[in-house]
Amino acid sequence: MSFSLRKVLPLYLAGSVFGLAQFAGPDAPLQLPPAEVLSTRVANQEPVGTFAMPVSALRYEPLLDLQTRNLGEAQADVSIRGGIFENTGFRIGGVSLYDPQTGHYLAEIPVPPEMLGAPAILTGTDNAALGFNANAGTVSYGWRPIENRGEVTASFGQHDFNRQGFYQGFVRPLSSGAKLGADFAWDRSASDGPIAFGDHHFDRAAGRLQLLSPVGQTDLFAGYQAKFFGWPNLYTPFNSDETENLKTLLVALNHRADFGAGDYVQAGAYYRRNVDDYRFNRFAPVGPILPFFHTTWTRGAAIDGRQSFGEWAVAYGAQVMGDQLESTSLTFGSFHTRTYQKLTLVPETTLPTGHGPVIIRAGATYDDTNRDRSAVSPILGIDWHPVGTTWTNLYLQYAETTQVPTYTALNSNPAAGLFRGNPNLGRESSRNLELGAKGQVAGWELQAAVFHRQDDSLVDWTFRQGVIARSAKPVDIGTTGFETVATRSMKWLDLVLGYTYLTKDPDYRGAVVDASFYALNFARHRVTAALTARLGNGFTLRLDNVYRLQEANPLRRSGREAVISSIGLYYVPPTERRLELSLLVSNLWNSTFEEVPGTPASPREVSAGLGWRR
Repeated sequence: MSFSLRKVLPLYLAGSVFGLAQFAGPDAPLQLPPAEVLSTRVANQEPVGTFAMPVSALRYEPLLDLQTRNLGEAQADVSIRGGIFENTGFRIGGVSLYDPQTGHYLAEIPVPPEMLGAPAILTGTDNAALGFNANAGTVSYGWRPIENRGEVTASFGQHDFNRQGFYQGFVRPLSSGAKLGADFAWDRSASDGPIAFGDHHFDRAAGRLQLLSPVGQTDLFAGYQAKFFGWPNLYTPFNSDETENLKTLLVALNHRADFGAGDYVQAGAYYRRNVDDYRFNRFAPVGPILPFFHTTWTRGAAIDGRQSFGEWAVAYGAQVMGDQLESTSLTFGSFHTRTYQKLTLVPETTLPTGHGPVIIRAGATYDDTNRDRSAVSPILGIDWHPVGTTWTNLYLQYAETTQVPTYTALNSNPAAGLFRGNPNLGRESSRNLELGAKGQVAGWELQAAVFHRQDDSLVDWTFRQGVIARSAKPVDIGTTGFETVATRSMKWLDLVLGYTYLTKDPDYRGAVVDASFYALNFARHRVTAALTARLGNGFTLRLDNVYRLQEANPLRRSGREAVISSIGLYYVPPTERRLELSLLVSNLWNSTFEEVPGTPASPREVSAGLGWRR
């Protein structure tokens, strides 16, 4: 099959389905078992080569770009609107999780997706108000209510891949009218890998207690995850067989109460420990002190909410966090502990008009650490909800955000080694202006936005010919973009189409830079198409596709253009609906596109699985 056919076929399939949709029967909402909906905009809800993690639902998400090494569940950089891996935050419940060593480990979250709701992508004013140390955007999850249900899953595939999983939830009504719930999950997977020295072994165990009442939901969670994986050129383009051995512990407490009309209050606290044993050469002798061994601790607490007073309302929030680093190599900076504080206050008023209400927001955030200067950042927004039109929301907003660099950038040796830092890096700032719309047109749910984000002092990792290292350098960079998502759900078909256009204007302040691993690693054009077709007689077909035209990068050994697809065929016997059989294929066209420049792509993989649910 030629490359041109591989490029055209997924989009042709999506277009054909679009045409058929115009003649389909009456629309019906998507109805899936709660355990399956990890994302509302991605068709395949399970990965092919391991068990599902929170990052799994982001692989084909239209509003962000997941740049993977080995499996996405092994190591994935999350880029929102062209931001880099350290511009993105993760939020579960009311707390923003963080890894102070490096943004590569932000997605190390040992929470089973069965315990979480579908992710929301926060940008603009939402990210400014609710995010933490994340200038581009935040991936936000809520805690899912527990139900009396359970499942056992297993799968196998190429390269000695095997996976097993177990989940069980219990709910007991109380005399007060509340419900007391508990759930537990255990998962493991292992594989020799689709390429030499691309093996992995993952384990995760997690449990939760939940009190659900008419006035709120309280969750207490504890989870542990251990991940070993290898991949050639995992982080460096120097033809080395690298490995990671990560061990992550997370304990979190969260309470949320909703009062109607958008009013709520949410509070949470968490403790996270991440142990990282990175080997540049898996075959090198190991001495008494490992060359790249790091442990980080983070502790945080947060509260946020909204309270209305007639035509007025106020959104508020407060976050505090402290971190600590122990490392064998990140020893060249001036500190290894840091505390953070953030306050948010955004009043709003609703102006009734004859053409629909107009909501005006004007507020600010205050960010501070004990190691950097503080910053006050404005948040401004106007939302118009017109009546009698297909558009439900037209908005204009401006928001500023700020963040500080991680320890890998601050404390790496600035003059030698594989990763060269800069202890003088300071606070990064970002200004985001956007115009957007949401509505329903001809049975489609549409959202679109055009935006410009100006990042100043963004910490990028760069490459220079003749220097065997990547270096942390500040860059001032403007990103202009357009993004749109169209969704339609019908009786037998669900279709999600997305398109993003980006352009950038970087200024490295006179530094000599031959290539950028992150800030200039972006798709100028990115098209996604997700299809879920209920074929009848218990069969469901799920197809995810992404086409991309990447910005040129001298470190990338593959072409700039790529189509990457995943397909899944699922069967639930009509006579035994507790059983599900599946056949999954990732990277259907066996694309060699390097999502991270210099890091080999993961080849096509096939797996078969079964699940038993009750």
